[in-house]
Amino acid sequence: MAVKKLGMLLFSIFLIFAIAPVVPAQQSNLETTRPQVTQRDASKDSGKTATSQESTATKEQQKAAKVDKDVSERVAKATAVLQDLTAAGDKKVPNELLERAEAIAVIPNMIKGAFGIGGRYGKGLVSQRAANGQWSSPAFIEIGGGSFGAQIGVNSTDLVLVFTDRMALSLLEGGKDLKLGVDAGVVAGPIGRSAEAGVNANLETAIYAYSRSKGLFAGVALDGAVLSIDKDTNEKVYGVRDAERILNGSTSANATVRPFVDTLAKVSPTKRTSHK
Repeated sequence: MAVKKLGMLLFSIFLIFAIAPVVPAQQSNLETTRPQVTQRDASKDSGKTATSQESTATKEQQKAAKVDKDVSERVAKATAVLQDLTAAGDKKVPNELLERAEAIAVIPNMIKGAFGIGGRYGKGLVSQRAANGQWSSPAFIEIGGGSFGAQIGVNSTDLVLVFTDRMALSLLEGGKDLKLGVDAGVVAGPIGRSAEAGVNANLETAIYAYSRSKGLFAGVALDGAVLSIDKDTNEKVYGVRDAERILNGSTSANATVRPFVDTLAKVSPTKRTSHK
């Protein structure tokens, strides 16, 4: 009997030593497996984050490309309007007026719609002439505002504003809206060589307005329209939102706006230094 008990005791001791190494090994395997699962999950999360960031970057690049395209098209269309400014023969904008211009704004493809009550909207550029006769880098502008009338339909037209009063730009340079006919007088501009003699010698009206259709210019009434600075586009093109810094010559014309400035210099006569 004693021998039997001794045998059972020895067998129990054998089992204890045989099983003991297995338990830590199982625990070690579990501990090793858990970090591996966590690393896979982290890798998946990292991949999702990277994909999301790439998608956001792509959208931002597409947005920037669209803005660049819109700006380039605006400059190109405004430049085309300038090229026709004095090329329409007897239906052109008078040199008498252009040579006294303090600033010129061009809004290509201004949309005008009217269903009893009409409205206008467009985007363009404005450049100011310095005392030495050179033109500043153009600031980007917008035009909007309502007009009342019995017109029916929607049309697109190019708009040219000839400023003969430098003070008319002061509100825009200060970042404020310029309401035509209220903050500054505006009239339909005269047309053709025969109109040069009829242009007011003192140019008492601050702004002369023209619409352009099929290459021909005609005077247009713009009372109530509002000009404002397109600060976002200015910042995109120049890195500057302040129109005054652009128009006063502190900001140099870059490749984006250079065609507009060069064409403006070609089509506008030298500014008169004295009036008779």
